[in-house]
Amino acid sequence: MSDNNQHFKIVKHKDYLYVIQENISVVHPAYTNDPLNMYLILGNHSALLIDTGCGISPLKPIVDKLIGSRKLLVFNSHAHWDHVLGNEEFGEVYIHENEEKIVSEPYNLSYTKVLFAKYYANRNFSILPAKIIKKLRDGDTFDLGNISIKVIHAPGHSLGSICLLTNKNELFTGDVAYYGDQFLPRRRHIPIVLESLSKLKLLCEKNKSLELYPSHRQFPCDINLLTELYKGVSNIKNLWHTRKLFDLFYAWEIKDEENDKFRYFVSRL
Repeated sequence: MSDNNQHFKIVKHKDYLYVIQENISVVHPAYTNDPLNMYLILGNHSALLIDTGCGISPLKPIVDKLIGSRKLLVFNSHAHWDHVLGNEEFGEVYIHENEEKIVSEPYNLSYTKVLFAKYYANRNFSILPAKIIKKLRDGDTFDLGNISIKVIHAPGHSLGSICLLTNKNELFTGDVAYYGDQFLPRRRHIPIVLESLSKLKLLCEKNKSLELYPSHRQFPCDINLLTELYKGVSNIKNLWHTRKLFDLFYAWEIKDEENDKFRYFVSRL
């Protein structure tokens, strides 16, 4: 199913779970992690939308049609541009407390105009926020009616990255774990990434029925995603001498010839 203007693809994955997909490569071909997966979870009385996308096509009318009379909660998995620029459409958005300030103000895209000119130059590279921002903390729980959600703080990709665990054996991993290009913090902070991946691996080892739902590319995944990503990120130290400048992202680009499921961009900022 697609929306009327064909920008989004809507997948009904389960009776209570929709995936709204958006190709971020339309913003700039340097972004290869298509599609972005925004998840809509339908409980008996409430619904949860995970992320609001790039903000270049109306999302709320699609969500409103799918949720019916349910109350809507909107969570940002973290504060990176492709997950939050649709926030303005929604009156109230939740995000981890570490990144509350980022999404409380107009989102500034002027730092890399080459990347964002196509869709955001006519908005002066400044995207308005939602009017109300609420904080999420590790361990917070929400009841949608027959479906419960638990917040897991998993920093590394960003300071406020979260994953969401449901009582239906689903783990929504945001950008903490997915196949594709990995955007990582400075080299000295990579141990934080590994610590978060270890935390998620432990969850999967305790509950072998868990399905993983990343915010990019393929879904669902299993513990192999975490195992392979942990191994790959751990190996960056051995590949550091092969790094190349990638100026568009202000990052070092590292390729692993033995594992083409990932490419790594390590921040230089």
